Amino acid sequence: METLGRLTGPSPLALPLLVLLALISAGLVIYAAGNWALGAGFGAAVLAGAALLSWYRRLHPPEVAVGEAVPDWTVARAAADASNMAIAVTDRAGRLVCASDLFGEWFPGFPTPPHVTGDAPLSDSLGHAARAAWRDGEARVEGIVQGALRLDAFLCRTGRSEDYLLWRFSPVRQPSALDDVHRLLTGEAGRQLGEAGIMAVMIGGEGRIRAANGAFLLRAAGRIDANITGRDFAAHMRVDDKGRLFLAREESGGVPLRLLQVPLKRAAQPAGAQSGAQDGPMLLLLIDEPAGNAGGTSALSYIETLLSLLPFGLAMADRDGRVLFMNKAFSRAAGVKPEEKPSYPGDLVVREDQAAVADAVRRFAVGPQMSGDVAVRMRNQPDEPIALSLAGVRGLGEAAVLLSLKDNSEESKLKRQVAQATKMQAIGQLAGGVAHDFNNILTAIIGHCDLMLMRHTPGDSDYDDIQQIKSNSNRAAGLTRQLLAFSRQQTLRPQILQLPDIVADVSNLLKRLLGESVKLEVTHGRNLGAVRADPGQLEQVIVNLAVNARDAMPDGGTLNIQTYAVPAAKVREMRSDILPPADYTAVRVSDTGLGIPPDILSKIFEPFFTTKELGKGTGLGLSTVYGIVKQSGGFIFAESELGRGASFVIYLPVYQGADADQAAQPKAPVRRSETWGTGTVLLVEDEDMVRAVAERALSRQGYKVLTANDGEQGLEVLAGDEKIDLLISDVVMPNMDGPSMVARARATHPDLPVLFMSGYAEEQLRKSIDIANVAFLPKPFSVSQLAEAARDALAMRPAE
Repeated sequence: METLGRLTGPSPLALPLLVLLALISAGLVIYAAGNWALGAGFGAAVLAGAALLSWYRRLHPPEVAVGEAVPDWTVARAAADASNMAIAVTDRAGRLVCASDLFGEWFPGFPTPPHVTGDAPLSDSLGHAARAAWRDGEARVEGIVQGALRLDAFLCRTGRSEDYLLWRFSPVRQPSALDDVHRLLTGEAGRQLGEAGIMAVMIGGEGRIRAANGAFLLRAAGRIDANITGRDFAAHMRVDDKGRLFLAREESGGVPLRLLQVPLKRAAQPAGAQSGAQDGPMLLLLIDEPAGNAGGTSALSYIETLLSLLPFGLAMADRDGRVLFMNKAFSRAAGVKPEEKPSYPGDLVVREDQAAVADAVRRFAVGPQMSGDVAVRMRNQPDEPIALSLAGVRGLGEAAVLLSLKDNSEESKLKRQVAQATKMQAIGQLAGGVAHDFNNILTAIIGHCDLMLMRHTPGDSDYDDIQQIKSNSNRAAGLTRQLLAFSRQQTLRPQILQLPDIVADVSNLLKRLLGESVKLEVTHGRNLGAVRADPGQLEQVIVNLAVNARDAMPDGGTLNIQTYAVPAAKVREMRSDILPPADYTAVRVSDTGLGIPPDILSKIFEPFFTTKELGKGTGLGLSTVYGIVKQSGGFIFAESELGRGASFVIYLPVYQGADADQAAQPKAPVRRSETWGTGTVLLVEDEDMVRAVAERALSRQGYKVLTANDGEQGLEVLAGDEKIDLLISDVVMPNMDGPSMVARARATHPDLPVLFMSGYAEEQLRKSIDIANVAFLPKPFSVSQLAEAARDALAMRPAE
C-alpha cells in the first residue's frame, strides 16, 4: 500500500540562490550608503532569516489532505491473498476499500462489514465491535455462523493516520472425536498401544474400518502397512462354538480375544429403543483374553508362565509360607537347582535367618498389601548377606506373597576382585618399601662378610661363623626377592628362550626335591613358540609349583609337567574373559594329590595364605609364582577337584621379535676378565653402612674411591680437580636423587659411565633411570658382584 501524501521540503537549488541574493543585497547597500559594515550586516541578516525560515519549514511541514492522493490498494490485496486469509479494509465512512479473494468466497458479493450476514443481532455485534475498534484500537467478535463455517472476527485500527479498519476473519476448528481417534490410531499413540498388546480399530456406523493401529494390521492382515480401510470389520473376526472371539486369520492355535467398545457418537434413539443401542462410529479395543478365562486354565498358572520369562528372580508362597513357584533366575540367585525346589523360603537361608524369613512371609501374607526387604544370608552363599524382597499379593488364588531375589553373584564377584586388587596393591607397596630398606641392611651384612672372608681361610676358627652369617643373609635376600616377586617389583633379566629348555634344566633338581615316592613325567608339544622371560625366575616358578604338588601327595603320586602350543584360534574357542586372543606357549604342572577345596581355590594366590602347619610355610610360594608370571606378561590359572589332584596352567605370549629364532641356539660363553681395576670412582650413597662397605670393596679392587652423601655433594666432588672415571650412585636419595644428579653431570661430563644401584626393582625405576650409558646393580650385592659391575660399567667408556 502506498503512502497517502508526501512532505514538501526545500529545493536543492534554494541554498545557492539565497546566498547569491544576500550578496547582491549587500552590494546594493554598500553602493547606496557607502558603508561596508552596514552592507555586510544587511547580507548576514538576509542569510540568517533564510536559515530560520528553512529550519521552521522542516519542523512544521505543511500537511497534504488525504483526498489529494489516491491510494493504490493492489499491493495490499495481493498481500492479503498471499496470506490465505479472509481480510477486509473499511474507511471512516464504513466503505469497503479493499478485500481478499477468500473474503469474497466466504461472503459472496463482497458485503461491507459489519453487514456480512443477514443476521440482525450479528450485524449489531459487528457494528458495536467496529465502534469499539475506532475508539480503543482493536476489538473481537466470536461465533459468527456463515453457512457451515464458524468464524471469529478480529478488528484493528490501522493506516498512517489510523483512518482505516482492518477486518480479519479466521475459521474456528470444530472438535471432532472421529478425527482425534483417527490421529491417535495412526500416530505414535497407536504404536504404543500396540507395544502394550492392545489392538485398536475405529469403525463407522455401517461396520466398516476407518482406521486401525499397527498391531491390528499385523495380526489381522499379516502386514503392518496393509490397507484395509473401508473393509468390513466382521470379515476379519470369527467366533467359535463356545462364543469366544478370534481373529479370522489365526484359524488354528489362535488366542481368544476380549472386545471393548467405545462409542464415539451416539445416534438419536427412537422411542421404545433399547437403552445403549449404538449405530454410530465406535472405537474397538481388542486384547488377548487372560488365560484364567480361556480353557479353564487358572490365573495362577498364567502368572507363573509370565514370571518364568522374566530375567530377575521371582517366587511365590502361600499363606502358610510354602513355596508355590520359583523361576530360573530365582533358583540361580539362591544357588539351588531348578528341580530341587525347597518347601519353604526358610530352607534357602542359613539357620540363624530362618525365623526372620518365616515371620516376614506370615506378616505379608495377611492384612493390607505391602512390601519390604529382609537382609538374609543364603545357605549356599553364607559369607555375603543379600536383600530378599517380599510383597503381599491378592487375587491370585493360593499365592499370597511374592518374593524377589536379586542375582548379585557377578556384582559380588567384582567386589571381591576389586577388594583383592586393592589389598594386593597395598601389600605390594608395603612389601616394596620393606624390601628396599631391608636390602640396604643385607648389602652391608653380606659385604662385610665378604671382606672378613678375605682375611680368613677355611679352617680358621671364625671362618665357619662368618660363612654361616653370609648364608643366612642370602636366605634373607631370597625372602626379599619373594616379597618383590609377588608385588611384581623385582628386577627381571628377560631372555628369548624355549620353555622345554627351562624344564630340562630344572628336571634334575626336581627329582631330588620330589623324593622317591613321587614320579616325575615330562612331555613336550611340537611347534612351540619362543617366549621372552627371565630363565632363573621361570625355574623358580616351576620349582615352587612342584614343591606344592609334592606336599599335596603325602602318600606319593605322579607330577606331570607338560608344554604345548596354544594358538589364537583355540584361545577364542575358550571364550575366556581374562585371556586375550593371541598365540601362547603353555606349561601345565599337574599332580594326583588331594586337590584343593573350592572355598580355598580362590585364595591360593593371596600373599601369606597357606594351609600348611605353623612353621612349615610362609604363604609366599604361590603369590611369588603369580607375581613372576604376571610381571613376565603371562597368565596363570588353577584347576582342581577334590580327591583328583590339581593343575596349574601358565600361558606365556609367543615372542614375535626378529631374534625369536635364535632362542634355541646355544650362546658362546663370555670370557670374564679380572675384576681388578684402576681409576677413580665417585661413590654416592646416602646409607652410611652401604657406602662404607662399597668403598672398602672398591678400594680392595684397586680403585681410588671418592664418596658423597647425596646428589648435591656428588656434583660438588665431580666439579673438582679430580678426574672421575666412573660414577656409582644410589637411585633414591634425599635432597637430590641419583637420576637428577646424573642428568646435570652429563652436561659437563657427557661420556661419564654410570652404575646405578638400588633396593627397588629396575623395572620400577626404568622411567627415572632411562639415561644413555647407564648400568644397574640390584641390592643386596656381594663384593664380587660390585667389582664385576664396576668392571663392566668401565668397559662402556668410549676409547680415547
